[in-house]
Amino acid sequence: MRRAFCLLLAVLSLLLCACAAKPAAQADAQPAEEMELSYAENFSVSFYPGGAALLTIGDGQRFLLLPAGAETPAGLGELPVIHTPVRQVYLASSSAADLFLQAGALEAVRYSSTKADDWKLPELQATQAREEIFYVGKYSAPDYEQLLTEGCDLAVENTMILHNPATKEKLETLGLPVLIEYSSYEPHPLGRVEWVKLYGLLTGHLEEAEAFFNSQQKLFEFLEGAESTGKTVAFFHITANGAVVVRKQADYVTRMIELAGGETALTDLPESENALATVTIQMESFYRQARDADVLVYNSTVAGDVEDIEALLSLSPLLADFKAVQTGSVWCTEQSMFQKSSAAAGMIADFHAILTGAGDDTLQFLHKVG
Repeated sequence: MRRAFCLLLAVLSLLLCACAAKPAAQADAQPAEEMELSYAENFSVSFYPGGAALLTIGDGQRFLLLPAGAETPAGLGELPVIHTPVRQVYLASSSAADLFLQAGALEAVRYSSTKADDWKLPELQATQAREEIFYVGKYSAPDYEQLLTEGCDLAVENTMILHNPATKEKLETLGLPVLIEYSSYEPHPLGRVEWVKLYGLLTGHLEEAEAFFNSQQKLFEFLEGAESTGKTVAFFHITANGAVVVRKQADYVTRMIELAGGETALTDLPESENALATVTIQMESFYRQARDADVLVYNSTVAGDVEDIEALLSLSPLLADFKAVQTGSVWCTEQSMFQKSSAAAGMIADFHAILTGAGDDTLQFLHKVG
């Protein structure tokens, strides 16, 4: 009798193991589809049956996106989880703010590492002034207690956080998933804009995000195929010690100038293995390469606006020798240009306008230095 009882227990045990294994086998399904991306190369999203999704960022970051009620697919249980839609985002990447805005998802941003006065986007200034978004300190030293006690679903950082790994580790120790965004590393300007789809997905605003991106894509396609003007452009700013900061040849600003029908005048730049989009050269090198450039564009987003040619020459009298200064083809960026990360198509349109002499009546992100 005892032997029969033990045999029955063994059979029941095997049956229970088999039943327990069945859901795991069912959960080991392949993704049902991938997010359709036209230009972005630094993120991808794989959607699984049941609602879960796998987010992969270009540098190897992987997250499980888990809506309420969705089950974890087999093999993904060890990944950090982002419960979607997120509602309490800590935004430590100012360039991502405009993408949340254009996705109609600004209400999901609760905390920021940018002070209200440092925003160049009126919507962000107003929202932070109304204390709908709270400043919680510099990205490298946020107020951990406030994030923890008031609730935070996700920290969105730019690559500067890689220079402060202890901050990232602390946030993760507190249970916050940390997403390092790489939109500025996209080789195509529209790739950067396409990150709006990711932020739309994370916040439950994917439909609005896709509609916005489609509108930008149509504008870009109207400009695409613009014939080369043969004109050269030098995009730069001057530091306090007289050095010149220019964009690398692989940078998206350089790419926008090319797509607008121009080409960079700065082709002899020192090699740099760092991840920065810029390189610093001496004025002598800039003079040699850009003296005969057809167009000068001064980057005010870093060094401040230049109101007129006199202000520009006060930064370096050598600029008086430049062809663009003598022909009156000097332009300056609006200070919102880089925080307005969704507007690549509009920026290309501006560059095209100044290269073709179409006038400055329609410019959004550039203005002439008179």
